[in-house]
Amino acid sequence: MIEREIIHTTTASKRIFAVVQDLLQFVVLFARVLLELLLLLAQTFLPKKQKDISGEVVLITGTGHGIGRELALLYASCGCTVVCVDINEQNNLETVQQIKNLNRGAVHNFSCDVSKREQVFALADRVLAEVGPVSVLVNNVGIMPTHPLPQQSAEEIQRVFDVNVFSQFWTIQAFLSQMQELGRGHIVCLASIAGLIGSSNLVPYCATKYAVRGLMEALAEEIREGPYKDLIKTTTIFPYMTNTGLCKNPKVKFPSLLGLLDPKEVAKQIVAAHRADCPEVTIPRTLLYINNWGRLLPRKCGIMLKDYIGSGVESDLI
Repeated sequence: MIEREIIHTTTASKRIFAVVQDLLQFVVLFARVLLELLLLLAQTFLPKKQKDISGEVVLITGTGHGIGRELALLYASCGCTVVCVDINEQNNLETVQQIKNLNRGAVHNFSCDVSKREQVFALADRVLAEVGPVSVLVNNVGIMPTHPLPQQSAEEIQRVFDVNVFSQFWTIQAFLSQMQELGRGHIVCLASIAGLIGSSNLVPYCATKYAVRGLMEALAEEIREGPYKDLIKTTTIFPYMTNTGLCKNPKVKFPSLLGLLDPKEVAKQIVAAHRADCPEVTIPRTLLYINNWGRLLPRKCGIMLKDYIGSGVESDLI
């Protein structure tokens, strides 16, 4: 009987100890979260520290035009060695020539269909041999068919996933090992505001951008929990509609507030986010906060807010 009471008392003590331990861990967690919130609040009023990126080897996909071209020019002006990759060789050569006219960082031109895994891995071998290990990867390439889902062909849907999603898997797989060898690196991926908010006439496109968001969030966790924590960074960019030609029929209710963005300005903000080691950024930045707070509202309220903003794209088949 006495032995049973001792066993019972010991078991009860262990349970109490476990509960107290869990409670203390929760208190510590709450204090750390509160401190982090206070630090973030203070940082909103302070300029973000920009790291030096001169000398980095920056590989950018989709440099033949638009945001990709502007990124290539901007990284070159920062003193980086820029590796321009595009399927359109003529357009890519024009970008390379513009960079050479800057007389700043070195520039290299490679033609590749990044939706093809074997081509991407062959590209990685060539870049390593001819340029050196890549320390910054910028996944910019993307396509955007804009018509209702029933009118999108199987080929279109497959192609938009190949270019917008699978190409990012292939480039990350091919170049992450080079960053690991260096012991440092940064992966920047362009998603879209359509990766935060669904939009009509963009069903496959939205799906690809949500996929990129999931890819980058999971990759960041995998890196954080591995041996390269704090050595390899990730940044996901969610730009609003940009004047690159992809948005053929933009629908804008408030052009003075949410008109089409200038690719040069988008590129500046992407490089600034990279240099500040921001994990995710919307362009403009306010959209991330609007989306996060809007998700806390009841669904109907969120729809009312979306309808009031009134941005989107019309079908290109009209």
